[in-house]
Amino acid sequence: MKYYLGLDIGSSKTHALIADESGQTVGAGLSGPGNHQTVGYEGMYAALLDSVDQAVRAAGITKDDIFGAGFGISGYDWPSDKPKMLETIFRLNLKGPLEIFNDAIIGLVAGAEQGWGIAVVSGTGCNCWGWDHNRKQIGRVTGFGEMAGEAAGSTELVFRAMQHVAHAWTRRGPETDLSHGLVDFIGAKSVEDLLEGYTTGRYLIDGKAAPLVFEIAEAGDEIARDLVTWAGSELGELAKAVIRQLGIQAIRFDVIMVGSMFDAGSMLIEPMHESIIQLAPNARLVKLDSPPVVGAVLLGMEAGGLEPTSGIRRKLKISVG
Repeated sequence: MKYYLGLDIGSSKTHALIADESGQTVGAGLSGPGNHQTVGYEGMYAALLDSVDQAVRAAGITKDDIFGAGFGISGYDWPSDKPKMLETIFRLNLKGPLEIFNDAIIGLVAGAEQGWGIAVVSGTGCNCWGWDHNRKQIGRVTGFGEMAGEAAGSTELVFRAMQHVAHAWTRRGPETDLSHGLVDFIGAKSVEDLLEGYTTGRYLIDGKAAPLVFEIAEAGDEIARDLVTWAGSELGELAKAVIRQLGIQAIRFDVIMVGSMFDAGSMLIEPMHESIIQLAPNARLVKLDSPPVVGAVLLGMEAGGLEPTSGIRRKLKISVG
């Protein structure tokens, strides 16, 4: 029996998964963050080693039994990152061939039945990568958020919500239920205390407050609703940039939605869809229904010379739980 390894290396956790050649999951491992931008390459290696060792033990195999591996790596943004990434991964002493990609790609492969199209990621931050139907051309945005004008993750949504709270308090803008909602969420004494604590660093107000923004929008607050519409439209713009790069405006393809922000449902997804179909009317939006690490395993199979059939994909998705 041949076995294949997939790694989803993220900013909050590292997920390893091993499956056999039929697509049956046989072992998994979970460890801490592995993004080198936050934990360094030694931290990345420690997370990889821990998660892979867990998965190998759970599978009852050795690393020598792994015939191929696929890695989806948060923070793998530029070609200049590749040598150090590979140096770190080679320390795992895997014997089989391997491939490494930005983590958006494994979400795409996990969600798109044909293994190509566009992946839009919106969690703590946001990103967008794509592959053409021949997998010969990759399209992408920078993945660097506000710095590059790509801002539609939970962090940016809450950042803008706090701007509206400040505008309401200074009478620069209209009143919004976000003000007292965030006061209660943080446990501040008042809106003034909220803003003082936020601007001085006494209160940490980050992407964890995004579900509150959606809740207040759902209740009908106009400012919150406009914020969610803005986020959806921005995500659509990221997708459109990659669609133009790949030249797939006129054909049918899947846009895979990856990340916790999409749990907000139609209020976020509809403005994103409306933006995308202006450029690509045949695009189909699909919410990822399995862990992104599934895509890493599928890429590991391909690296090891196994072409995943639809049956293998289906079994892998079912068996991963």
